Amino acid sequence: MRSPRIRVLIVDDSATVRKILTEALSAESDIEVVGAAPDAYVARDKILALRPDVLTLDIEMPRMDGLTFLRKLMRSHPLPVLVISSLAQSYCRAALKALELGAVEVIAKPASPYSIESLRDSLAAKIRAAAAARILPEREASGTFPQSPRAISVHAPQNVIAIGASTGGTEAIASVLRAFPPQAPGVVIVQHIPPVFSRAFAHRLNDLCTIEVREAEDGDSLRPGLALVAPGDFHMTLRRRGTGYFVSVKTGPRVCYQRPAVDVLFFSVADAAGSHSAAALLTGMGADGAQGLLRLRQAGARTIAQNETSCVVFGMPREAIRLGAAEQVLSLDRVAPALISAHRHNGIVDRMVDAVVPAKLQ
Repeated sequence: MRSPRIRVLIVDDSATVRKILTEALSAESDIEVVGAAPDAYVARDKILALRPDVLTLDIEMPRMDGLTFLRKLMRSHPLPVLVISSLAQSYCRAALKALELGAVEVIAKPASPYSIESLRDSLAAKIRAAAAARILPEREASGTFPQSPRAISVHAPQNVIAIGASTGGTEAIASVLRAFPPQAPGVVIVQHIPPVFSRAFAHRLNDLCTIEVREAEDGDSLRPGLALVAPGDFHMTLRRRGTGYFVSVKTGPRVCYQRPAVDVLFFSVADAAGSHSAAALLTGMGADGAQGLLRLRQAGARTIAQNETSCVVFGMPREAIRLGAAEQVLSLDRVAPALISAHRHNGIVDRMVDAVVPAKLQ
């Protein structure tokens, strides 16, 4: 029996953008554009009449802006929302705020024939990821995070923490980093996110956290108390320099359809840091990061996968668990303490790594 198609409602004040998005999805056999709306008020009526599975949402609209509409929608009629935003910095910040309010994905609005072609390549995959998303209760998506622990002392500059995420990951990463103490081991992060948005994402994390967070540049040194976020559309790898580390930021072929790819980062961390690393694979669609987490576990790293109930999309962690890559499977609120604890005991506890038997779901 054929699976029902994903029903999409497009909300954008530009008739041209509505047409582009509709045409970009028209060739997909599993997706149906059931309607379009030029503003929030028309969208409200069409949501009730058409019952879409996924909503695409512009930020800047007449009569009611996209953020106000999203906030109201998530309180009264929550559903998966894909934000389509301009690359201007102000819009990037607004798009990240939309993710904080409960949107599950963000994608750049097409501004040229080249970007339209790029959009066609990624839009359908983003729609499918959104349709598979678990919409978290408002209290979990409200931007309130656990306070940073004050009693944890870390004296291990040779250690590294690696984090990878996709759909739903911006808020998951924020939750983890908010719980890190100021002198946490150096952190390297891959979040599947478009160019320009990655810089705004790093700036937002820097404002939220006690550690410093910035978008990585080629050759940046990693040190305790610093987190480096891979720039959108570039792979990031970790390299060793003496007793320390630095990152390489380069273009290259997509891996698991992604650039940056979590697997690329995780494989490099396994080679450069091995048992002096800990890694967490968080919420996301697909399989990126699963093989890399397995390589890390085989290299002696502590490895964690986020559990299903706390994920927006369980795809990436599920694949890692299936491979036996996750030493622990934890709810999101337990990930940060486990990563820090791994480094407090690094080099003291000898671990036998069994990469065949998957960790049990907790």
